[in-house]
Amino acid sequence: MKTDLTDTTASKINKALVQARRAIGTPAVGMVLTLVIVTDEENAYDALKAAGDASREHPSRTLVVIKRVSRSPRDRTQSRLDAEVRVGADAGTGETVILRLYGEVVDHAQSVVLPLLLPDAPVVAWWPVNAPLDPAKDPLGALAQRRVTDTYACEKPVEELAARADAYTPGDTDLSWTRITPWRSMLAAALDQIACEVQGVEVEGEEFNPSCELLAMWLADRLGVPVKRSRSGGPGLTAVRMDTDCGPIVLDRADGSLATLSIQGQPKRAVALKRRETAELIAEELRRLDPDDTYASALRYGVERLKSSESERADAPAKGEGEREAVPTPVESAAKAPADRATAQAPVKKAAAK
Repeated sequence: MKTDLTDTTASKINKALVQARRAIGTPAVGMVLTLVIVTDEENAYDALKAAGDASREHPSRTLVVIKRVSRSPRDRTQSRLDAEVRVGADAGTGETVILRLYGEVVDHAQSVVLPLLLPDAPVVAWWPVNAPLDPAKDPLGALAQRRVTDTYACEKPVEELAARADAYTPGDTDLSWTRITPWRSMLAAALDQIACEVQGVEVEGEEFNPSCELLAMWLADRLGVPVKRSRSGGPGLTAVRMDTDCGPIVLDRADGSLATLSIQGQPKRAVALKRRETAELIAEELRRLDPDDTYASALRYGVERLKSSESERADAPAKGEGEREAVPTPVESAAKAPADRATAQAPVKKAAAK
């Protein structure tokens, strides 16, 4: 059931939600959280579709905030709020309210969203594109316990990671980090099978892919060894190679779907590591609303320290003729950001996926 409201208020939207629930015969509210999506008109459809798919696992009230650009100075001084209320089959397993803001109300979106939040339920804010540099200080981000961004959608994702580390607040997370959860789990499981010491790591993937940088920083932070970042044609992450005193461990995914895990002295194994859709990533993030300390530790390790560890590895004695040649990494573009973000956590030799 859909209800269109033009030049409306938050109070009228709440009344429309109650009337819509009664009309479809479900007057009770069965949602577990409020998901606030801040996006533009271009990306609203894809974000709303992903949220609708995720709502099958996490029934929620989804508030889509679209800030419309006023074309003339006169329009910019006039405030207007249009809304589209969706309940029932049109909203997945929850409720959806699409809010289009015009004029001066664009700068006060939190005053529109606040009355529509579910009482006594957690709030998650998600920016599919154009996320603020400090989500916790954003007026809408301040309403949320969990703030989800996506550096992959940024023009300069590696530099964005450096900015995210400076502005990190407990509750912040990024879909680029969520994308590497299966990789972290598989690498941790591989290291649990052997009693060897890791001496060096190489992470191979697309040039400007923040997931590759985050995986490299996580490995460098946890293992305390030099990590080299190599380029490939993708898609996404393609391989991780760990040199140990018991032989190499290689997790190779060339096609973006099926990977091969190779451990010295053991048969090769096929591993399902397909690239996941946005709906799966959002559903994973909604499963936990507490701060992700592992993400914070990897983020604060810093792309600059990762670059420094690569430089130290490059200064080591030359490799044999049949080995890989070192490739310049994209983290060099982020080297101008402050470098004082080293984590205080002592490095360990075993990787553990949180």
